[in-house]
Formats: sequence, C-alpha cells, structure tokens
Amino acid sequence: MKVRFAPSPTGLLHVGNARIALANWLLARRHGGTFLLRLDDTDLERSKPEYEAAIQEDLRWLGLDWDAMERQSARLERYEAAKQQLIKSRRLYPCFESEDELVAKRERRRKMGKPPVYDREALKMTQDQYDRAIANGKTPYWRFLLGSRTVNWDDGVLGARSVKLQAISDPVLIRADGTPLYTFCSVVDDIDFAITHVIRGEDHVTNTGIQLDIYEALGGRPDKIDFAHLPLLTDTDGGPLSKRLGSVSLRQLRQDGVEPEALAGYLMALGSSIDPVPGMPVDLVQRFEIGRVSHSTARFDVRQLLAQNKKVLHAMPFAHVQPRLPAGATEEFWNAIRGNLDLVGEAADWWQVTAGAIVPAVQEGEGDFLRAALDSLPAEPWDEATWGAWTGVLKDGTGRKGKALFHPLRLALTGEEHGPDLKSMLPLIGREKAVSRLRTASGA
Repeated sequence: MKVRFAPSPTGLLHVGNARIALANWLLARRHGGTFLLRLDDTDLERSKPEYEAAIQEDLRWLGLDWDAMERQSARLERYEAAKQQLIKSRRLYPCFESEDELVAKRERRRKMGKPPVYDREALKMTQDQYDRAIANGKTPYWRFLLGSRTVNWDDGVLGARSVKLQAISDPVLIRADGTPLYTFCSVVDDIDFAITHVIRGEDHVTNTGIQLDIYEALGGRPDKIDFAHLPLLTDTDGGPLSKRLGSVSLRQLRQDGVEPEALAGYLMALGSSIDPVPGMPVDLVQRFEIGRVSHSTARFDVRQLLAQNKKVLHAMPFAHVQPRLPAGATEEFWNAIRGNLDLVGEAADWWQVTAGAIVPAVQEGEGDFLRAALDSLPAEPWDEATWGAWTGVLKDGTGRKGKALFHPLRLALTGEEHGPDLKSMLPLIGREKAVSRLRTASGA
C-alpha cells in the first residue's frame, strides 16, 4: 500500500486538509504502507516557501510524519514528457479560444438545449490554421480528449460510483504559459510513485472519472489503484466550511490552544460511527476503519472539538503543561483548575483569581451573609478541608444551603459564576485575599 497527501503550498492547512492527511496516514500505518507527502506547487506565482514550511510544521504538530516527500515543481521535465506522449497518441490537442469566446459558446449551447460542454471545435483545426495562429503570436493551451464512455469504480467510502465522460468538457491539462495543471500532474505522479490508494474529498469524484481516463491514456493500470472519497465537512449550520477557513486553520486552532490529541481524535471519528477519543495519531491507528465513514456530510462543531480538548487537559500532567502556564503556577494550581478548562490559555484567568488582584462586584442584598462569612473565616493554614468546615459553620449559623449558600461565596472569592471546585481554590487564594474580597463584595 502506498498513499499520498498532496497539499498546495498556497495557504495554511485547514481542518478539511488535516482530515484527509490523517485518513491517509492512518490507513498507511494500519496496513504497513507508505505515506508520501507531495507538494503540489506547480502554481509558481501562488506557492510560497513560508506556506510549505507551515504545512510541514502543522502536520508534525498533529503527529503526522511521512516516509518520503516530493515537489511537483521538481518534475516539470517529467510532465513535459507525459504531455508529448499524449500529443503523440492524439489524446492532447491545442486550443486557442479565449475565455470570452468559451463563455459565448457555452451560452449558445444552452439556448440550443445542449449541455454547456466544450464543442471540440479545435479538433477541426488544420495544420495551416495552427501555424497561422502561432505566427500571429497566439499560444495554445492543451485539452485532453476524453473517451466516450462511463468510468465506474467501487469507492472505498461512497460505494459504486460512475462518471459519464461524454457529459464533461475535455479538461485543460496545460495552460497557455506551459504550466501543467493538477488534474494532469496528479495522474503522472500517481503512476510514477506507484500510488495504490487515493483518499481525498468528495469534491474530486468527477475528477476521478477524468483522471482514470488520463491514467489509461498514459499506460497506467486502473485496476491497481483504489479510491475513497470522504464527504466534505460543513460548519455547524450545514454551510460550506471553506467559507470559514480563517477560523479553522490548524495554525489558528493551535494558537487558540487546541491540543493535537483533541483534534486528531475528533477528526478521525468525524462523520463515522466511531466514538471520538482523544489521542495522537499513533494511538488511533487500530481504531481507524475507512469503511465506517458515513456517506453523509459531517459537521465540524467547535463545541465538540472543545469537549475533546477538555478531556485532554483534564488528564494532562503538570510537567507536560508547565511551560505554557503563567510564571509561578504550581502543580496544586494546575490540578485545581484543569478540569474546568476548554483551552490552556484560560489558565491565565484563574491564575489571576488565585495569585492576582481581582475586585469582586458588590452583591446587593447579600451584605449580612458575606459579613457573617468573613467573621467565621477560619485561621490559616488552609487545606482542602477548610472549605467544607467553613461552609458548614455558615450553614448552621445562617440556615442557608445549596446555591443560596455557595453562590455568593463563589462570586465574592472568584468574581465568576462558575469555576473550579472551591475546596481546591480556597487554599490557593489564601486568607488575606479572601478577607479583602469578602469585605468588598459585602459593601463594607
């Protein structure tokens, strides 16, 4: 088995890319195969070294490695040779129509009740017409002559799939500036690198039909390659996730504090019958089954991702997270707050509560109760038993219980409606701060 992940270094990886990369990696690792990272960088104007570096860095952060890496920009001579092979076999033909002319042609076909596919007019061009066009300064672009058949395959996720080639315009494989396009380069690469399984997004289904035809024209064996197309991700409203790429790039999620274990576990299970469990990819290999991916679109829900992130943080040891915590944060502090965090960055807020200076709001109508709490505040040293002893005295003295007892104390001590268990927080806050905050909140 040999698979490939083929991003274009024209931007940052987003969660849709990451899901494809992860599926390829897990399949290869589960079956002892090879994982190839192939950078589709033939778009020299938009491809940037900084994006290439970011792709590799983000993949490593997610826990993915690769057995080999290739760059399409280093294979232009090979694509030229494949181009000449297709020209020789009369499967690649030159065209000169401008985009305006093509738009007009499509509109005419629509008015005639015909599908708006390319009319193959360029096939009728004589050598003399071609030579005159070249002499007049025109440069051809090149289309692939599709076969007049239906391409069928058994998709690893979607099941039986077919593409009617006669209903598709002959695809442009080479631009007028000589640049080979993805549809072409990808097939040449898959043949040369002996790729056995192609796992990619459902938006490539039609591409697969076209590419299988090119594959055969170049002497490839379609029976030697399997395809699996993952349904595309949507946002929580069911809309295209691509419209929100800025908010779901791996770089942004990483900067926001999402842990790689949370993202990998969530993406591995997303859109399948597998329950998500946080873990690095190496820990998820035996749980992955591509056949369990649903045919339906999957919704990427940040809330569900954060739920996984919360699980990771709750189990994360202090030594692992210490460099990311505020200076001076202790293991006792981390153990007290970690179960209440969605993201590590939120620890800074609780550090301010325990070690900083907060000014709680005055609680109208709670002055007498908070002053009674202040009067009954025990002397230090404090430990986790202090909270229960103190609130027990308050309960007996005021008759309060439940929310009426605990809520005003939490607001006064932390300034927050909800948060970590106060039996752990109170010793971290300390008596001096507790006295000041209770006095302020009481209006004294």
